[in-house]
Amino acid sequence: MCHPSFSDQSNERINGHESGQLYWIVFSPGASSSHRHTPMSGCALLPTSVNIPEEEVAILDFWEKNECFKTSLKQSESRPRFTFYDGPPFATGLPHYGHLLAGTIKDIIPRYAHQSGFHVERRFGWDCHGLPVEYEVDKECDIHGPDDVAKMGINAYNDKCRSIVMKYIVVSFPLTSQPDVELIAWTTTPWTLASNLALCVHPDRQYVKIFDKQLGRTFILMEARLPSLYRGENEYTILDSFAGKKLENLSYEPMFDYFAHLKEERGAFRVLCDSYVTEDTGTGVVHQAPYFGEDDYRVCTANGIISKDSSIICPVDATGRFTAEVQDFAGQYVKDADKAICQQLKKRGRMVHQSTVNHSYPYCWRSDTPLIYKAVPTWFIRVENLVEKLLENNAKCHWVPDFVREGRFANWLRDARDWAVSRNRFWGTPMPLWVSEDLQEVICVGSIDELHKLSGVRITDLHREKLIEICFLSGKCCMKLVVSTSLWLHIHYPFENTKAFEEGFPADFIAEGIDQTRGWFYTLLVLSTALFDKPPFKHLIVNGIVLASDGQKMSKRLKNYPDPAEIMQKHGADALRLYLINSPVVRAQNLRFCESGVHEVVKDVFLPWYNALRFLIESSVVPYERATNRKFSVTPESVPRTDNFMDRWILSFTQSLILFVHKELSEYRLYTVVPRLVKFIDHLVNWYVRMNRRRLKGDAVNNSEDWRTALHTLTHVLFQMTCLFSPFTPFLTEFIYQRLRSRLDFTGNLKDHAGLPVGYCRQTGAPDSVHYLPVPKANQELISNEIEEVVSWMQSTVELGRIIRTRVNLPLKAPLHEAIVIHSDPAVRSLIQSAKSYIVEELNVRLLTTTDDKQRYGVQLRGVLNHRILGSRLKQDYKAVVEAVKQMPTAELEKFAATGSITVCGHLLGSDDLSVVYTTGSNTVCEALNGSSSGNQTGNTEKKGGFIKTRKHSAVAHVDPVAHQRYETASDARGLLVLLDTTADPELEDERLARELVNRIQRTRKKAQLVPEDPIVVVVSTDSSALRRIASPTSTLIGLIQATVKQPMAVTPARLDASDDQEWQNFARVCLPAGWYLGHEIIRDTVSIPPDDFELALFSRTNKFEDALSSSLHQPDMSVSSHRGAPNAWVIVINRSIGQQCEVTLSDSDGRLLVLDSDDLLRKVKCVFGWSHSVHLRLYVSESEPLAHISTRHMLSLTGKTLYTASETT
Repeated sequence: MCHPSFSDQSNERINGHESGQLYWIVFSPGASSSHRHTPMSGCALLPTSVNIPEEEVAILDFWEKNECFKTSLKQSESRPRFTFYDGPPFATGLPHYGHLLAGTIKDIIPRYAHQSGFHVERRFGWDCHGLPVEYEVDKECDIHGPDDVAKMGINAYNDKCRSIVMKYIVVSFPLTSQPDVELIAWTTTPWTLASNLALCVHPDRQYVKIFDKQLGRTFILMEARLPSLYRGENEYTILDSFAGKKLENLSYEPMFDYFAHLKEERGAFRVLCDSYVTEDTGTGVVHQAPYFGEDDYRVCTANGIISKDSSIICPVDATGRFTAEVQDFAGQYVKDADKAICQQLKKRGRMVHQSTVNHSYPYCWRSDTPLIYKAVPTWFIRVENLVEKLLENNAKCHWVPDFVREGRFANWLRDARDWAVSRNRFWGTPMPLWVSEDLQEVICVGSIDELHKLSGVRITDLHREKLIEICFLSGKCCMKLVVSTSLWLHIHYPFENTKAFEEGFPADFIAEGIDQTRGWFYTLLVLSTALFDKPPFKHLIVNGIVLASDGQKMSKRLKNYPDPAEIMQKHGADALRLYLINSPVVRAQNLRFCESGVHEVVKDVFLPWYNALRFLIESSVVPYERATNRKFSVTPESVPRTDNFMDRWILSFTQSLILFVHKELSEYRLYTVVPRLVKFIDHLVNWYVRMNRRRLKGDAVNNSEDWRTALHTLTHVLFQMTCLFSPFTPFLTEFIYQRLRSRLDFTGNLKDHAGLPVGYCRQTGAPDSVHYLPVPKANQELISNEIEEVVSWMQSTVELGRIIRTRVNLPLKAPLHEAIVIHSDPAVRSLIQSAKSYIVEELNVRLLTTTDDKQRYGVQLRGVLNHRILGSRLKQDYKAVVEAVKQMPTAELEKFAATGSITVCGHLLGSDDLSVVYTTGSNTVCEALNGSSSGNQTGNTEKKGGFIKTRKHSAVAHVDPVAHQRYETASDARGLLVLLDTTADPELEDERLARELVNRIQRTRKKAQLVPEDPIVVVVSTDSSALRRIASPTSTLIGLIQATVKQPMAVTPARLDASDDQEWQNFARVCLPAGWYLGHEIIRDTVSIPPDDFELALFSRTNKFEDALSSSLHQPDMSVSSHRGAPNAWVIVINRSIGQQCEVTLSDSDGRLLVLDSDDLLRKVKCVFGWSHSVHLRLYVSESEPLAHISTRHMLSLTGKTLYTASETT
């Protein structure tokens, strides 16, 4: 059917789908760098830091080079289908955060489905309704006005409202029955007065008839609007007051006589009533031009002044100019005619007032020109008849979040109106309707063949210019094409692809922004209900709006948000992805974008994840392979056989995470997954790796098999986590997988594990990309709730101990006598005792005691009222409540802590009114029992009002009474109380110093870029008696130091003189094992262990001649450089004095430089030939030409050459 519609309201559309690659790469970081890392670096050692954006660019190159997206589709083509409909992105413009958010959601779910065993075709859903294309054509072809548009195409306009200063007028409409009484109306569009057919008032608002003293005229307007026209009551006299409905159906004199005939024909030019009239603007009397306003159209239609089938009263043409019906202003552009219209109204005495006002008016958001609101002939779908079925089908869909389905969308459906589907443009696909001149006969052509049969014309192009000339006879009429255009979704169904369509309908998943509740979601449901009587999709994720950090809409003009490209160049695409989906915006709420949130993802998730991988490869696997002389690798599906408690915990925790992720993604809840990922990373790095660090490095194992089991466990967990989160962070997981792949052996498991053709794998059977691998399924046999509970209580205990240490400024390296853990539940105490060895080590205490006896340690309960809240609420009863709480017995306080409510003096108190706290002694508060958190993780501390608050805990600083001054306390919301004995002890202080010294040595090693295997000598130069005591060979703590440092160490009271060769050798004989020689100084640094500062120097050490040729020169040099050379570079040195030669290796098998420069080469040659430092040598490139100094950068230029040397004893 054909009805008029309003052009700015007709923006619903149906999407066409063009084939194309989508969302294999959602958005790529634009990091520019001439150096790109390769993700195929295998087992090479990892750098200390990683440039994530640069690595992402390298991964993009890798995906493109290997056609990973096409390969993944080929891999899955025989699998069951998972259907995903993409929504309507624009074809022009750069993506903003809204696009990136929607793109991320629409990437994660299809990736997850693909890696869960489905075949997912991903196609672009171009929003090809013509407007973006036409706008780009306007710019390209320099189109400025209607004449240009007529030649090249029609500009379609969308409304963009802006607040501007506009002129308004107040005009009068004399009543037919009382010509001296006039209704006055307000308008900012004088040009619409030519089409006025009625006036409208609010039926229930109060209106007044007044006498204007200055003009001497009688007016009717809304009483609430008097102040907008008059400065004071002295300017008018109120003659009468009445409700608006009293004015209903009163007749008035038309402003112009262009359509005066409608007064008799349709009952026009009378007063109508409707509640849309407001008291905020105007006079409370609204003039009605039904074909230039939606409410005007609705009200006039409801009152019979016009009908849906009547001729349109719209004297404005397609160029915005008056038609011949408006004789006085014909041919004038309507906005230009405003001035002439106002002049005529003044002459006729109909102008009452004229001024300016800030008013919203629609502007084209692209061309920045004013729009007019007018009715055009439009074809509609009768949606109003489908409302009940629409609601039924909507209820069958799963929405995330579901409140959008039940609220916003369902309400929109209940008020659904007939849907305008046609468009008035040149570019686009015409509707396949041929009609007679009088519109009484309509033929909908269903196919090209049918059109050929009707017209005799065979076509292949369905654009307007190809169809407009085709006419054919039907009965006695010549049928012509409807000129309206609209793009319809099609896969050539039902002519072909019938099976593909039916298999993929309804869609398994769609996602778009909340604005599409009135757009794409709505059109999908209407079409699906009308055509198939079923919902168009099964699952839907609705995202909210991304705002600027100040809560305002993001504006390019205001520049109130960072450029997305810059964010990705700085932090990477994956960080932005994870930040967006871990925000309220995925729950259809608004997000205030903050760059610091993206940075936190990198800091709290990506870097710890990377460091876990780096620790595995460099500090665990490489030392293991060197120590055992065998390659480390595991099969991906193999589960470590381990009795180690922490191994079993991390394996259980990993499987619980996998189970949780599958559960949440089956319900399409993305926003719950990232917090668990962050928690998992924290548990893996800060608990498992930290507490197993020595075991993973081979320091605390009984045999190599236990070492290998630890490595197997960490490798297994990292691999499963990488596969599990590959849909969320495709770049980072690819980066990690490529570096983990050399430790994974897929041989013989291709079909069983991944179902991959051989061509997609390397020699080890490892697939080229992590995205070819399935997401892991949970092995529930590995899940132990008991172990996870034990670790949970262990973590709470350790974290509370750390809170205490932070509060009293006691570092973790300072050992303490005892930790007392108090809890009323014996089962909890038993769980904590089962983790005793870990708690003792992590809290660095000698003894762990668990008990329920608070009294023994002076711990009591006390109620603390919220004075600010209760003082004003309880008033005169407040003092009585205070006294009652003071006298409240422990049993009642414990009951309140458990239930969260209690009645005191007739008043019900909740957790906001009363807190239960621990006290030690009579006046010292320790900790709130009924906190809001469970106490499983801690965060940054913040003192406020005596309380030290953390993310999961709150504790109170205090000074204990004398009887219990040795204890510091903290507790959590689960009733766990920890006390630390902080009594000073000289023996414990020495152990603290030893641990601090080890820490400073390790820091200095790291600063010098040394690895644990590099042979060095540690020299401590200090006058501190305490440091010299603990580091002396006879100290009981030297074993603790050496167990970690694993290198010779000596303490000297003065700095060793590097220029005195004799002093070097004397020192070496004392501190080095037999057969070792002191090398050059690697690093010297001043470090501090308060209150002492001292010098810490690291020297290289080398073997004597017999061992050097076979061993030392083929090990990595202690002077580790960031430069990398070619593998196994070497140089031959001939000793002319003794007639011998040696081969010096310049770089190891990993391409790592072993000789820094020519001076370092000379020192090594001295060592090889057994010459002391007093012997002076020179290197020659020939019999007589000395070797010039060669820097680190050019050392490899000596590769394969022969040098000469001879002694020059002085």
